[in-house]
Amino acid sequence: MNVILVLNCGSSSIKFALFEAADHAVSRTPIWGGKVHGIGGPSPQLSLSDAESCALSLDADHPHTDALHRILVRVEARIEDGRQVSVAHRVVHGGQKYFAPTRVTQSLIDELRALIPLAPLHQPFPLKAMSILLQQHPDWPQIACFDTGFHHDLPAVEQALPLPYAFWQHGLRRYGFHGLSYEYMSHVLPERHCDLARGRVIVAHLGSGASLCAMQNLASVATTMGFSALDGLMMNTRTGSLDPGALLYLMEIEKRTLEDVGQILYHQSGLLGVSGISAEPRVIVQHENDAGETGERARLALALYVRRIVREIGALVAVLGGLDLLVFTAGNGEHNAFLRERICRDLGFLGIALDEAANNRHAATISTPSSRVRVAVEPTNEEWIAARHAQVLLR
Repeated sequence: MNVILVLNCGSSSIKFALFEAADHAVSRTPIWGGKVHGIGGPSPQLSLSDAESCALSLDADHPHTDALHRILVRVEARIEDGRQVSVAHRVVHGGQKYFAPTRVTQSLIDELRALIPLAPLHQPFPLKAMSILLQQHPDWPQIACFDTGFHHDLPAVEQALPLPYAFWQHGLRRYGFHGLSYEYMSHVLPERHCDLARGRVIVAHLGSGASLCAMQNLASVATTMGFSALDGLMMNTRTGSLDPGALLYLMEIEKRTLEDVGQILYHQSGLLGVSGISAEPRVIVQHENDAGETGERARLALALYVRRIVREIGALVAVLGGLDLLVFTAGNGEHNAFLRERICRDLGFLGIALDEAANNRHAATISTPSSRVRVAVEPTNEEWIAARHAQVLLR
């Protein structure tokens, strides 16, 4: 059996997983994996699937490089002699040119670096990992898997931005993101929900980054993230859709620099910015009943988060012409029953009826039998999709 290492490198974390591949198939469950999180912060941690978490002391000048080195040492120790190793990377942005999984070369890395301004939180870090592996393990084939790829065939009306047409020709368009997650849903939902999954489906990927995808016949027909990973839903620390006039105000009247505005949009807004408490809904909800400004801001943050999701689901229902299946996935979607309850309550006009007990235990189906829309909870598996792409491309 060959081994596929999947790396998902972000600004403050590196997730990794090892998959076995044999007979042109990849096991859906990794044989081992883990995560280094808190990179660049005061207390980085290593969590392994077969061990307790442990603190790491990373090189302060090169924390990402050091974290990747720690991971590779452990990966090498687990791989038996004679087994072929390949590596699959999640890459957020492929621009106009790259949407299918692509073999990594130095030329590809150089081209993808030009897209860093489109996804500054995500794009630099897999490219750094690719470069390191090209030097340290040139015999390990590497594959770049693009989060924009699943949305490549969106209708032109969903890709276009209402800017002068020349900008479209320069590549300013709505790309869509979280594609590996949505691609996984296109595999798993028919297994779980049969023909219903091929109907009018909305998947809510609610992680620290959040988006919705409207699907018909298992393909993306509309999504809430657009040109960048800032668009659409309110997120843990990101704004989501924002009146561009507000940006002009920040720069012209408040005299904020471009760097300041970037920090505000990506790191200081969303749930964290509105609540002033935390970027995590499960933490904010504990303060809803607090007195004074703390409780008021906690309630507003959660209400705004839910409202933006409900508003966008309503828009996608209009695009689909109805709704058969609503699916929650990713961290907030999979684990926060109170968020799902509030969202579904406000979508009651669609005929959604939630089974409270099923929702509280995070069951696969959380709607009642009488609900006109089936509501599901489905853990995502972006790593398996990346491993599968690597296996197909390299065989």
